[in-house]
This record gives sequence, structure tokens and C-alpha cells, in this order.
Amino acid sequence: MRWQGQRVGATDDAALPGMERLEGLVRSVTTPEFAGMTFHEVAARSALNHVPGSSAMPFDWTVNPYRGCSHACVYCFARGTHTYLDLDGGRDFDSQVVVKLNVAEVLERELRRGSWQRQHVALGTNTDPYQRAEGRYRLMPGVVEALAGSGTPFSILTKGTLLRRDLPLLTQARERVPVSLAMSIAVFDDELQKAIEPGTPTAQARLDTVRAATDAGFRVSVFLMPVMPHLTDSGAALDEALARIRAAGAVRVVYGALHLRPGVKPWFMQWLRREHPELVSSYLGLYPGASATAPKPYRQWLARRVRPLLRAHGLDGRDEEEPVRGRPAGGAGPEFGVARGTRPGAAGGSAAAAVAASVRITSRGRAAINPAPRLF
Repeated sequence: MRWQGQRVGATDDAALPGMERLEGLVRSVTTPEFAGMTFHEVAARSALNHVPGSSAMPFDWTVNPYRGCSHACVYCFARGTHTYLDLDGGRDFDSQVVVKLNVAEVLERELRRGSWQRQHVALGTNTDPYQRAEGRYRLMPGVVEALAGSGTPFSILTKGTLLRRDLPLLTQARERVPVSLAMSIAVFDDELQKAIEPGTPTAQARLDTVRAATDAGFRVSVFLMPVMPHLTDSGAALDEALARIRAAGAVRVVYGALHLRPGVKPWFMQWLRREHPELVSSYLGLYPGASATAPKPYRQWLARRVRPLLRAHGLDGRDEEEPVRGRPAGGAGPEFGVARGTRPGAAGGSAAAAVAASVRITSRGRAAINPAPRLF
């Protein structure tokens, strides 16, 4: 890794983002409570990330306090981004976490600019803001305060139960701006979860966090993603998952099949050969060569399986590939589930209503009349 220029005020054109010119010492930290992990503390130069206009994402701005993630999800799509730091997308992504120590201060400064139009900001879209490192560094309270204080609506997507720590702060924030919360839960079988997401809280712990957020007045969404062929896509597994999601108080589910992007596929296939060698040939057929997405017939089959289960459990839902109608403008943001109880007349109150009114729940492949037999 490039770690030259660690003197105060030093310049290094080849350094990690945020390290080109340092106004303080950058440290690499290891501690007994995080065995096997290294935290690389950096001074970030920017906090807001602009999403390219060509992106299908339903938001234009993100904030990522961390790079890399101790949740160690084998399938994580963000693994490839670690190679930009001269680190690998496998073990390094799980154990070498970049911490933007000053992210809240930099964000607050950026939000004060006259050009900032208080557009929706999404957190948790690349690496998880409530991963274990957040317990040590406590960056999110400052980020939440900066966003709410500037009148900027925001959403949080996480696998982390540390979200519960900040529920009082998020409850206060929603009095000023629309706040959306979503929990990502892909695996409900404890044994499989420990194998493929070894650094994550259990599914039940995350469901308990959904319940806590619901009790705090939020309309919580759950991302049932990725659905993995032959591992989590059986009718019984999906039925159990949706029943537990509904019992936890969630109101909405976003689901989608596994993606295997170039930076992820080798790592995932290595895991599959070790843990489920009997499935390797099936996955090579579903994801041949450089293919990153499951074939359309599989995705249509999955939609036909999930849709009636969503209705049976009284849940709204959509396929991840179904486009949200239009990208957000001004205060509008993605429909993770805008917090209930936003005061009429409060800052962001009308924006919250606009977000809710703009949501259109449909299902991919609804025009299909005759279900095709499973071919996978």
C-alpha cells in the first residue's frame, strides 16, 4: 500500500484518497478487540460523493465514512473498489478498513456551500456505515447531525445493529428532515449466515433492530438481497424470511438475485468451491465467463416466486431492477421507508409526503401470464 508522506503537511500524489496532503498524522491501528484487522485512519478532503448521471441508482449523492468492511460478506459487490487502494478485494477488503476520521467536519463544511441544494444523501450504498469499526470511531452521529442540521434528507442502509445506538438521534433528525431506514438481511439460516457473512450480526439481531426502529416510529424496509440460487431461493426459505421480516414490523421488501461483478466473482467462486462444491457447475452455468448477473429467465422465475409471498405476508415490495420513477430532486429520496410522525409544517414534512406519494409499487414481469417451469 502507498503510505509515503506521513509527515504533517507532506504531499504524496500517489497516496490514498484524502492522504495527498495531510494536516495531521495518519495512523495504521491494530487493537486486541479487533483481532486480525487494521484500521487506516485518514484525513479526508471530501465527504460528499456524486453518483454519475448514467447510474441506475435513485439518488445523486452518497457519503461513505469507511472503505472496506468487517462484515466480510463473500458476495459484497464493493470488493473491487479496494483494488483502487493497492489492496485486494478479498481478505484485505475484510480486514484493512480505511477510516475517514474527519468525515463529519468535512461534510458539514461541504453542506454549508451556497451551491448545495439539499439533495437526498444515501449512506450504506458502498460499505456499511454501521460495521464494527463504527463502535470504535463513532463517525455516524456527526454525519447525522451535519445532514439534519443543514436540512438535507438522507437514508441509511445497513446490516449493523449499531444502528440502535443512534435511534434517539435519528428520531430527532426526522423532526427536521425526511429520514429513511433500511436493513439488509440476505440469509436467515444461521449456519449459512456464519459461513458467507462471518462478520455480520445474526438475522435475528438485525430483525430485532428492525423492530426497535419500527417502535421508534420509522417505516423500515428490508433488502432481501442477494437471493442466491440453490442456497436461499427455495419457496420455504423465502416464505420463512418474509414471515420473519413482517413479524419484525417492516413494511417493505426489496429483493434481487445475486450479482457477481468482476472484483467479486473470483472470491465468491473460491468460497463456493470450498463450501458447496456440488453447486459450482450450476453457478458456472448461471454466471458464465464475465457475466455478472443471473440470466433473465432466472430473475423472472424468482419474481414469480416472491410476488405471491409478498402479498401473503402483507408486504409491499419490488425487484431491485425495477426502476424507481425518476431520480430524486431537491428533498426527495429513495423509498426505503420515510419515517412516520414527521410533524406537519416541520422542515422536510412536505418533502416526506412527496416521497411517499411518488412511490409506485409494481412487480417485474407482471405481464407474464403462463409461469414457466424452473430450468436452473
